[in-house]
Amino acid sequence: MTDPPIRLEDLDPMHDGRRSSPSARRNRSEILEVLERYLPESGTVLELASGSGEHAVHFARALPHLTWQPSERDAEALASIHAWRRHEGPDNLDVPVTLDVLTECWPIEDADAIVAINVMHISPWAFTESMLRQARRVLQPGAPLLVYGAVFRSGEDPAPSNLAFDQELRERDPGYGVRSLVDIERAATDARMSIDEVVAMPKNNTLLVIRARIALT
Repeated sequence: MTDPPIRLEDLDPMHDGRRSSPSARRNRSEILEVLERYLPESGTVLELASGSGEHAVHFARALPHLTWQPSERDAEALASIHAWRRHEGPDNLDVPVTLDVLTECWPIEDADAIVAINVMHISPWAFTESMLRQARRVLQPGAPLLVYGAVFRSGEDPAPSNLAFDQELRERDPGYGVRSLVDIERAATDARMSIDEVVAMPKNNTLLVIRARIALT
């Protein structure tokens, strides 16, 4: 049985089934500004662990040339995504699919880009390994996997806020925590992917641009 998702904030419920994430409202514009630089000019973007669905609605509305495919493993989150889509979702926002990143069988066989926001640190390390391995299968060589969140970067003093965040996460679950860029790079190499760019984001966050480099045989 899959463990229930950890929640770091209270989601504001609405009468129509939508749930609202304060962090999603805060960071969606700054994330979109960077996504626009790396997402393709057309095609399907698979969003992993879409949460409340607010990012999906915001990004799909701002990127009408792309089809946005939200996904979740949590039934409550899936219901919220459905509600957001019914209430104000644009035509290019697809019906959310049930997807557990830790499984080997994803319901999506191919995508032109994958986006994962604020999920590596609230998942076991096996999540990151599976995400990289399955992204390698789903994406064509050169297509981006864009991962946003807090990351410890080698050669830099960690921000006090990230150290405190890491401690809070590990007290909740020893398997969670802010990941090291060195460890992510190693896992990417094992999955035959590479980190092309590390983009500094506000509030001591990072956006990783990861690409598949070697064609499968």
